[in-house]
Amino acid sequence: MAKKSAFVSEGGCVACGACENECPRDAVAVWRGCFAKINREKCIGCGLCARVCPANAISLVKREVEA
Repeated sequence: MAKKSAFVSEGGCVACGACENECPRDAVAVWRGCFAKINREKCIGCGLCARVCPANAISLVKREVEA
């Protein structure tokens, strides 16, 4: 079964925290002021983080999950 999850392009992330503030599941954290990291266990693939990212550094990707 496939599920969508957010993916951060670390080189494009400006570590502004917009995604972290927007995530309804607290699945995003800005790591050491460098870039955002996604907790894939918490991420529901809603895409809110990608919509608010001013650097367009977040995209949704398919990932396989166990049924």
